[in-house]
Amino acid sequence: MNDFPKVSILVPVYNRERLIYETLNSGINQTYKNIELIVVDNKSTDNTYGIITEFAKSYPNVKTYQNEANIGPVKNWSKCLAYAKGEYVKILWSDDLIAPTFTEKALPYLIHYEDVAFVFTGTEIFNDNTGQKTKAYFIGDTGIYDTRTFIEGCLIGGPFPLSPGNALFRKKDLEKNLLLDIPNKIGSDFKMHAVGNDVLIYLLIARDYPKFAFINETLSHFRYHSDSISISLNKANLSFLYSLAEAYFVENYVQDEQLKTKFNAKLLAVSLRHGWKKNAIIRSLKDYYFAECSIKVDWRFFASLIMNKIFQRQNRNAINNS
Repeated sequence: MNDFPKVSILVPVYNRERLIYETLNSGINQTYKNIELIVVDNKSTDNTYGIITEFAKSYPNVKTYQNEANIGPVKNWSKCLAYAKGEYVKILWSDDLIAPTFTEKALPYLIHYEDVAFVFTGTEIFNDNTGQKTKAYFIGDTGIYDTRTFIEGCLIGGPFPLSPGNALFRKKDLEKNLLLDIPNKIGSDFKMHAVGNDVLIYLLIARDYPKFAFINETLSHFRYHSDSISISLNKANLSFLYSLAEAYFVENYVQDEQLKTKFNAKLLAVSLRHGWKKNAIIRSLKDYYFAECSIKVDWRFFASLIMNKIFQRQNRNAINNS
């Protein structure tokens, strides 16, 4: 297997003693065998580190590390990347799972197509408490797509993932585009809450390539539970943070004026939906941007977003009342 390129599966972890064994087991049991698991414990206060070191005793390709102090989630992602020896990298969040064939099916797209930025797969989101399962991030048939489709979908709405937990990347691209922090006007410390840095991995890498690949199979499994970072934040804060990160990308890398005005329309819709006036920091669209700038909004697109939300709410109410 040494003739095949190595894939590093990165597992940053903090206080996951209940879940980490299942995650590591899904990572190590890949049908593609030239892999390494890089597990970096961010100074857990429970028995997480004991579990991962015991697990590693059975597998020479599982490398475990522990930080001397908690350095925050995003710096721990970077720490995992620094230890990785593989040419290709998969981030496996410590509460998620991947199918045994994930690496085998995703890797050929990056080996054989130099113009492909990354590969992501269809995903199942499963609820720990209720057992409910839903499908997510299915965009069409298995194949290669234009990255403009991905960028526009992320910025103005589409079934595209925010978290890179269902994707495979080249290590060099993650090294270049994993931002520890995101400049912003409201003093948000992005390296400590890790919401926004994740979607920027996708967006920043996508701008460097013309294509990305999608696999129309459920090869990734995201766990919905109360201790996850995204669930612990309320929907309003989650939306504001992602909007700030996306605005950073638009401000610095998007030249298309039509896309900018549609994105601003989405920003306005998100702000109104989640109680703009209840947010003590962001008071106008300009607050999403780091530099002073004029804001133009595609009002027709804004109206379509509002109408879609109204129709969705009516449909939900009709289903609940039936």
